[in-house]
Amino acid sequence: MPLHTLRRPVALACLGALTALGLAGCVSIPADHTPPGKTAPHAIPASLAAIGAADIRLARDGWPDANWWQAYGDPQLDALIAAALASSPSLDAAAARIAQAQSVQAHAAAEGGLAAGVTGNANRQRYSATGLLPAPIGGSWFTEASVRIETRYDFDWWGKHKAQVAAAAGDVQARRAELAQAERALAAALAQSYFRLQGGWAHRANLALRMAAQRDVIADTEKRVAHGLAVADEARRAQADLALLARDAAAIDGANLHEREALRALAGGAGAAGLIASLAPRALPAAAPALPSQLGMELLARRPDLQAARWRVEASLNRIDAARAAFYPDIDMAAGIGLNTISLERLLTLPSRTFMAGPSIALPLFDSKLLAAQLDSARQQRNALVADYNQAVLDAVRMVAQDAATVQAFDGQLSEQQAAIAVLSTQLATVQRRVDAGLSGRRAALDAQLTLLGLQDQQLQLRQAQALAHVALIHTLGGGYQAAPLSVPALSQHP
Repeated sequence: MPLHTLRRPVALACLGALTALGLAGCVSIPADHTPPGKTAPHAIPASLAAIGAADIRLARDGWPDANWWQAYGDPQLDALIAAALASSPSLDAAAARIAQAQSVQAHAAAEGGLAAGVTGNANRQRYSATGLLPAPIGGSWFTEASVRIETRYDFDWWGKHKAQVAAAAGDVQARRAELAQAERALAAALAQSYFRLQGGWAHRANLALRMAAQRDVIADTEKRVAHGLAVADEARRAQADLALLARDAAAIDGANLHEREALRALAGGAGAAGLIASLAPRALPAAAPALPSQLGMELLARRPDLQAARWRVEASLNRIDAARAAFYPDIDMAAGIGLNTISLERLLTLPSRTFMAGPSIALPLFDSKLLAAQLDSARQQRNALVADYNQAVLDAVRMVAQDAATVQAFDGQLSEQQAAIAVLSTQLATVQRRVDAGLSGRRAALDAQLTLLGLQDQQLQLRQAQALAHVALIHTLGGGYQAAPLSVPALSQHP
């Protein structure tokens, strides 16, 4: 074919492409009128912004620190939490949401780049005798067959496909963080339930000692009444006090049964029946694991719920990029090679070959309002997610401060309670020596013993409350106190 006959189609194609680009430029992108302060997350320390996708691991993997509950040194608690993490339906649902998000990401990634396929068809057709084609074609039957290999390549000139894939990847990371958060919440709830049960058992054991001491008081009072050293009303008051203690014991038994069933459900239901049945009373933690010297805002970097919120913001920013790219023309390159014939026996011959190659351009000329609405929707979604993230950061700071103050307050109360117990223990020993020497009646020792048991019961309740508060603080901080700083790019600013 002469060279000048080739130049004309190429020139026409280039002219068409330039005309298309010029027309597309007429579709203007609406400006974003949202105040700058509403479009970006709050400024936070670098260590908080430095937690990236590689850091989001599951609780069983130690995210963001080694399994925090092991610091209590309680094998029963370790086994219960391990069973819960292995069989919780809520975690299975969170894992399924991760898989769903990964499928969406894979679908988005597969839509771009190079695509290829093979098509084939065959049909028997009679051409009209009065149509465009004259005889001998017109009025005759022919069998048309074709086979073609077609390819298409999306150059993604404006980054629309790349932004869509990035948004889907952000959704995957948000789902992974949500699973980590669900694991942290489950572990914290189970630990608190376990400490409540152990505290209830300790309270019940203390009540048993107090009831035994109260029976001794009743027996001693009845002896004194029999010898005319006391009136019957004293014995009745002592019996009433025993009845009140028995009432409290019945209430605690019911509460312990209720807590045991709650613990069974958290640990996995029927699958954890053996663990629940083998539970034995253990002393509550005498002291909570030491807190870090400073509870700075950088500790919030380990909170998976904040990371999930931040990934959702990042995904929304990429969706804005995709919505902006939709205002530009979509340019693809397509090519094909195949065979076509109206005589089936000649389909595989060299003259039946066909070739096709050329660009395809989609122009957003008449749907600018739809594109503008889609872009505005993406921007408003970003604004909502940024506001949610900023509020979550403020709430997290408040919760950490409050939970830390509660833990420190219990430390002070337990110190004073222990001092009071030490004083009363010394007093009881002194009274007992006087009783042994015959210088005082047995009732004085029994009264001192009941008072001491009451203080010890208060100490048990404070230790239980301290353990619950400490678990709450661990959960507020994201599950641990230690984190290695990482370096990842900060969130980009998008118009």
